[in-house]
Amino acid sequence: MAAVTAPRHDGPAASDRSPKQDRSRATRQRLLEAAVACLAEYGWAGSTVAVVAERAGVSRGAAQHHFPTREDLFTAAVEYVAEERSQALRALPTDDRAQTVAALVGLFTGPLFRAALQLWVAAAHEDQLRDRVAELEARVGRESHRIAVELLGADESRPGVRETVQGLLDMGRGLGLATLLSDDTTRRDRVVAQWARLIDEALADA
Repeated sequence: MAAVTAPRHDGPAASDRSPKQDRSRATRQRLLEAAVACLAEYGWAGSTVAVVAERAGVSRGAAQHHFPTREDLFTAAVEYVAEERSQALRALPTDDRAQTVAALVGLFTGPLFRAALQLWVAAAHEDQLRDRVAELEARVGRESHRIAVELLGADESRPGVRETVQGLLDMGRGLGLATLLSDDTTRRDRVVAQWARLIDEALADA
């Protein structure tokens, strides 16, 4: 007598789960992107969970399902876009140092930097944010430095090279702060061009 095969239950149920998971991931991504946009536009005080949920086109309950607290939402949002930024950086061509320097400085002139700055300011006054933002920024800073070293082809075993790369990132942050108040494009372009020349000289093979 032939063995009886037990019926499988992974047909419709499994196929139902996949679209549900896709919708959940899409909702999460919309919330993260909306949170960054709100922070950049409205600052910490104006970026409530309700405002972010409305911008993302989801209910407040759905937002809180993914991110139980406001702090969860905004730290996750900046971390998410930081990873997106890192992926974009890794795709940059490495055969033109001037282009690479400009791209690295560009990290500090977009909505991510404005959103992160709002988090820094809030963290200075919000105990529940301070440790999380400090840890996040330390991680993002290390990753940015590591990618910059890769892109520039920098040999950090040589004296002064590590400080030169970090100086470039610090300079970019300063230019980003200036951009918050006015369109500083012309002056920034001149400064970046000069830094590209300095970087090229500092990293040239001995």
